[in-house]
Amino acid sequence: MRRVRIEDLLTDSVCRKHLPRAGVDHSIRVAEIAVDLAEQMGVDPDKAAKAGLLHDIGHGDFTVDGRWNYELYSRGDIHPIKGAERAHELMVLKGEDPEVAREIAFAILFHSGSNAIRPVGDRTPLQALVAMADDGDEEELGQHHLRQIDWAAAVERVRALDRRIDDLLARRNQA
Repeated sequence: MRRVRIEDLLTDSVCRKHLPRAGVDHSIRVAEIAVDLAEQMGVDPDKAAKAGLLHDIGHGDFTVDGRWNYELYSRGDIHPIKGAERAHELMVLKGEDPEVAREIAFAILFHSGSNAIRPVGDRTPLQALVAMADDGDEEELGQHHLRQIDWAAAVERVRALDRRIDDLLARRNQA
C-alpha cells in the first residue's frame, strides 16, 4: 500500500518552493522515465517515481540572465546532498515509511556525477535507475532545468503517473 502519492509530494509547499529551480517539467519527466525503467528492471515503481520527482529538489539557482550557467553549477553544486535531506524530511512529514524514505533519499544522494560522495560498493538498482532516468532527460548545458510547464498540466501528468503506479502495483500483487 502506498502511503504517499506522487501528487501529495508535488503539491506540497516544499516542492512548490524548490522544484522550480530544478525545473518542474524535468522533475516530472524523470519520474516518468524512472517508472518506465522500474517496470523493465523489476524495481518498485512508487519508489522510483518519488526518487525521480525529487532527485533535483536540492538545486540552487544557477541561472544568470535567464539562462542556465553550467560553469557556475559545476563549481558550486551540492544538490544531491541538499536534495537527499530535503526529500527525506518531506516524505517522512507526509507519512512515508521511514525506511522507504531513507532508500529514496540515498537514491537521490547518489544520482549525480556532480556529487563527490560515492556509495560504498555498487549502486543499488534504485540508485542506478534514478541516475539513468535523469540522464535520459538531460539537455546540453543544463537547459532541461529551464523547460516550462503549466501548473495544471504538471498536476495532471502526476495524477496520470499515480494511476499508472497503482495499476503496476496491482498487477504485481496479482501475480
